[in-house]
Amino acid sequence: MKLSRAASRYSKAILSLAVDKNEAAAVNEDMKSILVTVSKNKELRNFLVSPIVKDVQKRDGLRQVFKDTGAITMSTFDLLVRNKRTDILLDVATSYILRFEEMNKREIATVTTAVEITADLEKKVLAKARELAGKEVTLEKVIDPSILGGFVLRVGDREINASVQNKFGELKRTFASN
Repeated sequence: MKLSRAASRYSKAILSLAVDKNEAAAVNEDMKSILVTVSKNKELRNFLVSPIVKDVQKRDGLRQVFKDTGAITMSTFDLLVRNKRTDILLDVATSYILRFEEMNKREIATVTTAVEITADLEKKVLAKARELAGKEVTLEKVIDPSILGGFVLRVGDREINASVQNKFGELKRTFASN
């Protein structure tokens, strides 16, 4: 995952402040909420990147949508609006979560499936992710119907692609080379 350098710098500063104020875990929950909400809402993403929407409207909109967040997160909104960087809010949230997990000696594993996975399968995937990472892992589930079936597991820079889409691609390459 490629995140902007600016987002990385913002997240580093936010995490440092949150640790100093002993609120790192609460801010992490805020960032998870931001990540989910902004990722799933195209109108909100368009709102944040629009050059037509005034800064005051962006700040007020963020404060309204995320009214249950803490003071550090609210200050982050103000800072991003003031610096005209609301377009990187999603990257800042992602980068913060990654830094927080790394600070706590945990890694985020992402499993992508075509449909929702069962609790039993989730336990097996989590065990495999722990084995690959060699440390505690937090599992993030993504549903992507385009993989047709199977799963794609990403842990750090490692990937296990057992998707039907990948198998079709391998067959296609085999036939093309013969």
